[in-house]
Amino acid sequence: MYAIVEIAGQQFKVTKDQKVFVHRLKEDEGASISFDKVLLFNDGSTTTLGAPAIDGAKVDAKVLKHLKGDKVIVFKKKRRKGYKKKNGHRQYLTEIQIEGLFGSGSKSSSKKAEPKKEEAKKDDGKQDLSKNTVAELKEMAKAQGLEGYSSLKKAELIEALSK
Repeated sequence: MYAIVEIAGQQFKVTKDQKVFVHRLKEDEGASISFDKVLLFNDGSTTTLGAPAIDGAKVDAKVLKHLKGDKVIVFKKKRRKGYKKKNGHRQYLTEIQIEGLFGSGSKSSSKKAEPKKEEAKKDDGKQDLSKNTVAELKEMAKAQGLEGYSSLKKAELIEALSK
């Protein structure tokens, strides 16, 4: 079981009992936090995708400690100009441990959901042409023998096809 969750502006693939270093969070050490922006949830048999996030899904975590990352040296130089600049940076980080993954939602990426959409389109006597793109409408017009409609607007194509 795993989830892809957005924490402090970055996306992480997390599992239960995993330790993750994220950008500094404002919670105190030892505090429990939950993240609601779960983008993908996999429980082993089904995968649930969010658009963009899954409603009702969350990831619970505990803040272990706040620390600073390794030093990164930034060195700038322009040759033959005598310009050298050395700078260092240490990122503030928070170490968290994932305590639990809780997923719920109606959107799933199983292959069984796709034929239902196609069956629903076949059951309707009329098609909703307003949801099609202009390119699809032009192809439908050519299939019905309507030629020379390449410069028409989308509304005019829909009106021509609905006759």
